[in-house]
Amino acid sequence: QVQLVESGGGLVQAGGSLRLSCAASGRTFSSYTMGWFRQALGKEREFVAAISRSGASTDYADSLKGRFNISRDNAKNTVYLQMNSLKPGDTSVYYCAANTGPGLRSRFDYWGQGTQVTVSS
Repeated sequence: QVQLVESGGGLVQAGGSLRLSCAASGRTFSSYTMGWFRQALGKEREFVAAISRSGASTDYADSLKGRFNISRDNAKNTVYLQMNSLKPGDTSVYYCAANTGPGLRSRFDYWGQGTQVTVSS
């Protein structure tokens, strides 16, 4: 089992950037595919990005390609989400998640508590 703790959220103006971090507990971080999801108020949770165990492969929601970048540091048990050119529509709670399935979008079984990102216009 893995425990996930997100950080780095906050208030930013439109056009700005934020980097979210997700620290994982345990010694087997590199055995998990990691992902980021977000949920805006009153909306369903949506996929943002995922990264393979080694970091060699990534996957993004089509609408976010080019603005968001996911990366990981297995030595630090941490996954990151760099968010650039932020828009008010990016305002959401962002969740880190882990899966042990075969694919980047396999079911995610472990979730963090979320971090709020608010983008002002």
